[in-house]
Amino acid sequence: MAPTTGSALAAEHLVKSYSGGRGKPPVRALDGLGFEAASGTVFGLLGPNGAGKSTTMKILSTLARADSGTAFVAGIDVARHPARVRRAIGFVAQKPVSDPMGTGVENLVLAGRLQGMRAGEAKARAAELLDRFGLTEHARRQVKTYSGGMARKLDVAIGLMHRPQVLFLDEPTTGLDPEARAELWLELDRMTAAENLTVLLTTHYLDEADRLADRLAIVDHGHVVTEGTPDELKSGLRGDAIVVELAADGADPFTALGAVQRVDALREVGGDGRTLRARADDGAATLPLALAALEAAGVAVASATVARPSLDDVYLRHTGRTFTRAQESASLQTGAEQLVESAS
Repeated sequence: MAPTTGSALAAEHLVKSYSGGRGKPPVRALDGLGFEAASGTVFGLLGPNGAGKSTTMKILSTLARADSGTAFVAGIDVARHPARVRRAIGFVAQKPVSDPMGTGVENLVLAGRLQGMRAGEAKARAAELLDRFGLTEHARRQVKTYSGGMARKLDVAIGLMHRPQVLFLDEPTTGLDPEARAELWLELDRMTAAENLTVLLTTHYLDEADRLADRLAIVDHGHVVTEGTPDELKSGLRGDAIVVELAADGADPFTALGAVQRVDALREVGGDGRTLRARADDGAATLPLALAALEAAGVAVASATVARPSLDDVYLRHTGRTFTRAQESASLQTGAEQLVESAS
């Protein structure tokens, strides 16, 4: 199936499995994943570690091959014409791609030359990108002396050297401090406006997806559970979110959950450890009723908040667990696998 007109990225029914190793069953990283992104937009894949985001990006950028399904990038069939796809894309991986011993300008010019640019053209483009990312005064310094934020901006500039039609950003702000993340967000805004390209962004930061993506797909266990603009996804949740944190020495969570479930004005009531979550048409009016029910049940409360819907609420609605809990589960699984590997 070919992508629709005006589409820069299209994936349909992508399936990808990896060997479990040492007699373990295969691991299915993608389980029928599909989405479509319009040209000139930032499309986000949001999900916890292990959801299938990076595998999707590897397939679309020709670094891996799907077991089944179809994918198109810039109108090009990824499986049939991988070389053409590679000429049309820029790729910024999670790990640094620059040579730490080289200077900023040397890294950029080398990237341009590897893409077939003439020497003069590569130098001019490098100067343009160094200026755009605020790195001109650091152009002659070795990259090993750069801060994390500066090095990450250089990685993005390297991906842009040959003026790609589509840029892949695989968790671009992982490991950066909040200030460096915010600075890179601003640069990415300027970059997309100046370059007029399509960006595929993978991230496990809710605020990053909300801030950068024109449209996003939430990925869980290798497939898309919901898709839309951040505002569409949040507005699809009617009413306010109520979150109650139970005191450490309070009653058990099951008693608290039962008390809150008896409040008629609340819906979608759920618990996650000592955190209770629910929705209400009028959160400000309903919260006192919930607190009164908890008090009557002898449950001590540490804090309570009312908020407009967030992407975390969207994730909870479609997966049955909070994004934080999904991240923690993924981290525990990864840690356990690493322990097994080291002990083998």
